[in-house]
Amino acid sequence: MNPGTGKQTVRVTIFDQTYAVSTSGDAAETERLAQEVDDLMSSIARRSGNLDATRAAVLACLHLADRLQDAERELNELKLAIGDRTRHLATRLDEACGTGNSEDAGVLLETAESADVGE
Repeated sequence: MNPGTGKQTVRVTIFDQTYAVSTSGDAAETERLAQEVDDLMSSIARRSGNLDATRAAVLACLHLADRLQDAERELNELKLAIGDRTRHLATRLDEACGTGNSEDAGVLLETAESADVGE
C-alpha cells in the first residue's frame, strides 16, 4: 500500500504483457479483472487468426462496451419496473388504509425513486 494515497500496486499480465496497476480497491479483484481481459483477448486472437495486441485489445474493448450497454439497459428496465410496482403498491396501500390520498402515494414513490437502485 502506498502511504498517504490508500492505493496499492498490483502486477498483472494481459496478453503476455506485464503491467503495474495502481488500485484503491481489492487487489484480488483487480487480478481477477485482468485475468478476464486476458482470457477475452486470447479468445479473440484464437478465433480471429494472427492478431496483434492492439487489434485484440480494440476488439475486446468493443465486446466489453457491448456487455456494459446490455447491463445498463437491463438496469434501466429494472428501475422502470420497480417504479411501476412502487406506484401500484402505493395506490393499493392508500386504498387499504381508506385514505385515498394520492399525496401519500406520491411521497412513497418519490422516496423509492430517489433510492436510485443499483447506483
